Amino acid sequence: MLPLSLKKVRLLAVMWTVAVASTVALLPVAPALAQTRTLPDFTDLVEQVGPSVVNIRTLEKVSSRAAANNGMDEDMQEFFRRFGVPIPNTPRQAPRQQKPQQDPDEETPRGVGSGFILSSDGFIMTNAHVVEGADDVMVTLTDKREFKAKIIGYDKRSDVALVKIDATGLPAVKVGDVNRLKVGEWVMAIGSPFGLENTVTAGIVSAKQRDTGDYLSFIQTDVAINPGNSGGPLINMRGEVVGINSQIYSRSGGFMGISFAIPIDEAARVGDQLRASGRVSRGRIGVQIEQVSKDVAESVGLGKAQGAFVRGVEAGAPAEKAGVEAGDIITKFDGKAIDKSSDLPRLVGNTKPGTKSSLTVFRRGAYKDLSVVIAEIEDDKPAKKASTKEEKPKASSAGQLLGLAVSELSDAQKKELKLKGGVKVDSATDGAARAGMREGDVIVAIANVEVNTVKDFEAAVAKMDKSKPVNLLFRRGEWAQYALIRPGK
Repeated sequence: MLPLSLKKVRLLAVMWTVAVASTVALLPVAPALAQTRTLPDFTDLVEQVGPSVVNIRTLEKVSSRAAANNGMDEDMQEFFRRFGVPIPNTPRQAPRQQKPQQDPDEETPRGVGSGFILSSDGFIMTNAHVVEGADDVMVTLTDKREFKAKIIGYDKRSDVALVKIDATGLPAVKVGDVNRLKVGEWVMAIGSPFGLENTVTAGIVSAKQRDTGDYLSFIQTDVAINPGNSGGPLINMRGEVVGINSQIYSRSGGFMGISFAIPIDEAARVGDQLRASGRVSRGRIGVQIEQVSKDVAESVGLGKAQGAFVRGVEAGAPAEKAGVEAGDIITKFDGKAIDKSSDLPRLVGNTKPGTKSSLTVFRRGAYKDLSVVIAEIEDDKPAKKASTKEEKPKASSAGQLLGLAVSELSDAQKKELKLKGGVKVDSATDGAARAGMREGDVIVAIANVEVNTVKDFEAAVAKMDKSKPVNLLFRRGEWAQYALIRPGK
């Protein structure tokens, strides 16, 4: 009997084991990946890239500095100057004891920044605001060797500068691919915040393509950046430089968790031009632009809020010669789509002057292709104001539904504004006033219909859908704008 009982026990044990195993197999299993993630170790990166990062001190003559520093510490000067905080006009305090006056030709410290070695023969990249206005630039390597650097050139629009020291065999950085950089990726910065050399900070990429400038979109991070970090490298986990630390967002002037770096591919393009000629050449077409709003896009038939709305065209500029008109929406440049208005100056700016390029514009409900020859960028010219010395034409009451009274343009006004037609607003009330229109504006189109005379205006108003907002394209001086007016009842 005993062997039989033992056999039953063994059988029951096997059945229980199978049942438990089956139950365990049905339980959900958490991915092993989520359990193996750890915080990154930056020690190898610091050893690898650290020797390529330099400290930059700038010097200037006392005579050129005395009026600007207001007795303020140089680090605080840099702090205020770069990060958008007005420099207080603080009077100097009287010295506790009389000191001899400094020699006006004596060089004194002006500011501190960072940089990184681009090539083993001594080319170093930093920010333009670090070296701009300096009489001398001193570069200190991690091995404590100090060199007087020559400024090869700097570009204030991109905030990129290139300097050169007389040395060879230097440890150059590796340049990374910004296109491979992902939001959420760990990055590291090395620099000299407040003069504290070889300081390492780390964080993640918070955003890419952040618009904060005319010609560059920035890499946004939460890496701690402070005065003195300017010009230092932003480094990925492969030990490659992906950006130049340049700016912070701050309400107080101090670091608040948002910093910006110039993408290294954009900086490299600028650096190549600086190295070749000491200056940067950019293209221009001579238009004043702004973003296209969703309401305007829908009202003119564009559908999607995209492109660059042309507010004005500079007289004699390439855009005018190409046939671009105020009120056009530029949707493509050389076949590349313009999603945001800020895309246009970047694409045009990166085009070599003299190049023949193509533009696609959306004008009064239809697309039109134009050819434009790129010119070289120059200082912006102030807008001309329309002459106010004009005789008063008779007003029309046809626009009462929109809150508008309009009149014909005189020949002199058409010539002044370079328009073939349009009607002048004599008064704007109700819906027109709420839309921002005012006396003196010139209406050139209603609901994508061109308006050359008061008769055209009356006809367009009569045909419009009174139950929907209507778009008006108008000129104010040289600049074009859209207004959406809800008709009164």
